[in-house]
Amino acid sequence: MIQDIFPYKLNNQFVQNVLPSENDKVMIFDQGKVMVHLEAKSVTFPTVKNASDSGIASDRLIYLFSISLEEGNKESYFLYQKTDVQISGFDFTDLRPIRDTEIDFMYKVMAMMTAKHLFDWYRDTKFCGRCGCKTVHSKTERAMVCSDENCGYTMYPRIMPAVIVGVINGDQILLTKYRKGYANNALIAGFTEIGETLEETVAREVMEETGLKVKNIRYYKSQPWGLANDILTGFYCDVDGDTKIRMDKNELKEAAFVKREDIILQPTKVSLTNEMMMRFKNGEEC
Repeated sequence: MIQDIFPYKLNNQFVQNVLPSENDKVMIFDQGKVMVHLEAKSVTFPTVKNASDSGIASDRLIYLFSISLEEGNKESYFLYQKTDVQISGFDFTDLRPIRDTEIDFMYKVMAMMTAKHLFDWYRDTKFCGRCGCKTVHSKTERAMVCSDENCGYTMYPRIMPAVIVGVINGDQILLTKYRKGYANNALIAGFTEIGETLEETVAREVMEETGLKVKNIRYYKSQPWGLANDILTGFYCDVDGDTKIRMDKNELKEAAFVKREDIILQPTKVSLTNEMMMRFKNGEEC
């Protein structure tokens, strides 16, 4: 999956006063696109030197995280928040095609998606949501703090919980296709609402999208998903009673129980959804 980058390791803890070096990476986003150089199955991010040569001062860069590589080496990643910039050899490219391509190193996709998550948060917290004043960066933690001393409201990175659900009916699993957006096979999915447990989210989303009741809800695995600022939690469950599907046509264009041998997996192995479908297809414990 996207986070399985071993032997590399994401170091996402807050570090104060990190100074960029010439070879560190600069992440720049604009309306769902990221600045990269693409060549075949290789993706390259601009370096601090590339950015400096294009007039971007290093003191305008925000430290995001580092990734530990082999032999004690590491790459640090920085964010540049403005979009009106051109860097020779690099272009803004949609994130989804990069995600859906088997590129040379999966850690680069993980870095891109994690950086996108933080970019969204920094973009959305320039002003205090409580009093409307401008915010400043905390000096002790990853947070944005209201500049008004009488308010002082502190905002932390937002992570939205969501569920991915494999609904099992004997030797079949429920596969869906979304009405809009992603075109390949998927599982039931949805966000957790206020006051709701993850297990309650599973039962509600399955009922809302297919009209099915479920039982034996069991946790499988979780996955960060920076494209939508999510933490995805995967569950399997069994149909409880009637197996007739009453599909929500506003959300889905297809929903059907499919036998193991007939399951068509997603084109890449980056998603929790695909791993859950693959486990069932291979007859593994679900």
